[in-house]
Amino acid sequence: MVLRLLLLLGGLLRATEPAPRCETGQETLAKCVDIALSSCTDVAYTQMMYPNFLDQKSREVIEYSSEYILISVLHNLLQGECNPDLRLLGCSVLAPQCEKDKVIKPCRHVCENLKKNCLPAFDAIDMAWPYFLDCDRFFAGEEEGCFDPLAKLRGEVDVEEDLPSDLPGTFIQFKHHSYSQMVSMLKKTASKCSHIATTYSIGRSFEGKDLFVIEFSTKPGHHELLKPEFKYIGNMHGNEVVGKELLIYLAQYLCSEYLLGNPRIQTLINNTRIHLLPSLNPDGYELAAEEGAGYNGWVIGRQTAQNLDLNRNFPDLTSEAYRRAGIRGARLDHIPIPQSYWWGKVAPETKAVMKWLRSIPFVLSASLHGGELVVTYPYDYSRHPMEEKMFSPTPDEKMFKMLAKAYADAHPVISDRSELRCGGNFVKRGGIINGAEWYSFTGGMADFNYLHTNCFEVTVEVGCEKFPLEEELFTIWHENRDALLNYMEMVHRGIKGIVSDKFGNPIKNARISVRGIQHDVTTAADGDYWRLLPPGTYIISAQAAGYSRVMKRVTLPAKMKRAGRVDFVLRPVEAWPNKLLRRSMEDMYDPYDPLELFDPHAQHGQPEARGGSPPGREKPWWWSYFSSLDLHKPLWLLKQH
Repeated sequence: MVLRLLLLLGGLLRATEPAPRCETGQETLAKCVDIALSSCTDVAYTQMMYPNFLDQKSREVIEYSSEYILISVLHNLLQGECNPDLRLLGCSVLAPQCEKDKVIKPCRHVCENLKKNCLPAFDAIDMAWPYFLDCDRFFAGEEEGCFDPLAKLRGEVDVEEDLPSDLPGTFIQFKHHSYSQMVSMLKKTASKCSHIATTYSIGRSFEGKDLFVIEFSTKPGHHELLKPEFKYIGNMHGNEVVGKELLIYLAQYLCSEYLLGNPRIQTLINNTRIHLLPSLNPDGYELAAEEGAGYNGWVIGRQTAQNLDLNRNFPDLTSEAYRRAGIRGARLDHIPIPQSYWWGKVAPETKAVMKWLRSIPFVLSASLHGGELVVTYPYDYSRHPMEEKMFSPTPDEKMFKMLAKAYADAHPVISDRSELRCGGNFVKRGGIINGAEWYSFTGGMADFNYLHTNCFEVTVEVGCEKFPLEEELFTIWHENRDALLNYMEMVHRGIKGIVSDKFGNPIKNARISVRGIQHDVTTAADGDYWRLLPPGTYIISAQAAGYSRVMKRVTLPAKMKRAGRVDFVLRPVEAWPNKLLRRSMEDMYDPYDPLELFDPHAQHGQPEARGGSPPGREKPWWWSYFSSLDLHKPLWLLKQH
């Protein structure tokens, strides 16, 4: 009874004017103890000390506190936004790191950066910033010897083991990489080739891991005029790990071979901007890795931490393309995302990819999977919903077949004519197949790339074993190395150019059309474009809002392996000759696009205040999460308080 009264009293005090501890110094008898708080067991350290920075003197007091309950439910309140970052930051205060019976404060700059990025998420649900995450009161500067509670999320824990210093620069360690080891290797590779490489993150996984990309170009971090953008994505399904390892090896290979003067690699990097995303589903990979290499399961780790299959989570634009196909003048490109898509559960990994596609004018891409040995190309969704295996070509069927064959023909096993092997069922097709003809599914990433952006993407199934043993990785790398390079070089097929006005000013979002192919591409911010095309003769036209159309006849020889240069100069017109064109051009980048404005923190369908109560009288919807606290509810989370 006495303990409960103390808890209630302590809660009331915290609810009104929380008082921090004046110093970090501990009582003489205070010792480091193992962390036993279930919401803090995954921090990067193992021991804490009582009392903590809030003067909570036992595990029981902490677990009954509103502060602890808050960090335990923030993931749900913010729908995954800023988590587990916020939880780990809260744990650094509630369960402070202890070493040699001394407490170490978390770093102030980490708190400040997180508050800057996450405060809008709190505002969106009408919640005040938690007092115990006050960056000035409970955190310390680097000069005071602080620690970074989020280092684990950035791969700064469990780094790659040191290798002998006398190894050659071309050495690649053929092993499975944990998330931390992967990040470490990508950063190490980028540092080794800093003049042509850099790393960046396109976003976070559901559990807060950065989705790291390593980029290669002569001007890392920047789009260069007329230089095409290429990407590889691996590990979309967490238990299909070969693609992840191949891209880690490929990054090391590109770096070392460029430094050694390999003419093929230097030509590729000097003329292409290459983006490698080894793991799109690091959360799923961790689950699969717990089973260990050699496990050839088809379920564990495939999906994300939200139990979502990323290759079924993209908007279904293919159905809309089929609907438009019979409409005269309708285009099967840059189809907007329907509002209804956002009513479902959209993974943060999916949103990260979609925003990535919007930010960079990608031309060509491939997603690396496992479980078969074949290259598939769009459409992946059957033109007849009831047909599970139905040939369903895009308007660019010839180009997609050419792209798929570029990978398949350069792969010694896929191109082998034996049917008694992995992938033998596809020998008569040349190791490639239309995706919907293999099996139909909706919400795929390849179809989305093609129908929403300029990017052409194929899917490469790199082997029948999803998680092979480490001793198999060397052979797998050598089977795929030339195919990976050959496919990247295909980004230079077709035509490229600049669309400008008569004064030389670039025209953004101009449409490049090919007669007979019901699919356009658009110009980037600098007016440059790339249009993948197989050999042949074409009538190409360029058009933009407020300008007249210009047409040119272009012939691409069969042996031509570099993109032909075709520029357009458009002249302004006063009146629009084509109302349909005007509408499609104006709506292509709608300022109210749901992807840009979608608020992942919004709560839809919340009940209105009963009896028409004046604003501010009703507690926020999230208040019910703290109903078990009786009198010591967190009034400090209420903005009006």
